[in-house]
Amino acid sequence: MNTVVNLLIALVALLHVYFLVLEMFLWDKPFGRKTFKLTQEFATASKVLAANQGLYNGFLAAGLAWGICLGSEGLAIKIFFLTCVIVAGIFGGITVGRKILFIQALPAALALVLLLAFR
Repeated sequence: MNTVVNLLIALVALLHVYFLVLEMFLWDKPFGRKTFKLTQEFATASKVLAANQGLYNGFLAAGLAWGICLGSEGLAIKIFFLTCVIVAGIFGGITVGRKILFIQALPAALALVLLLAFR
């Protein structure tokens, strides 16, 4: 079961790498604008802020990867970074859109519950 939990944590990390790419590199490109439903003007004006947000998503992904790489010694790191992802997902769900709850917070919450249940 530990492998399944680590695969789910890895999926959460990969989602955050995807968010990094969207926010840092594709924000003002057609795919990024379509994904976030942005006008060209807004995307251009907010590009630096989005890149900063993307960088933070990269840190979340790196922390989760670090926890996985440490194996059983990485339990506290996995718990910390999954909790950060959940909090960020809840905040985004409240302030931006409910969809974020399902895309970001739910997978991390599932991973955290399984991690705690099968440690």
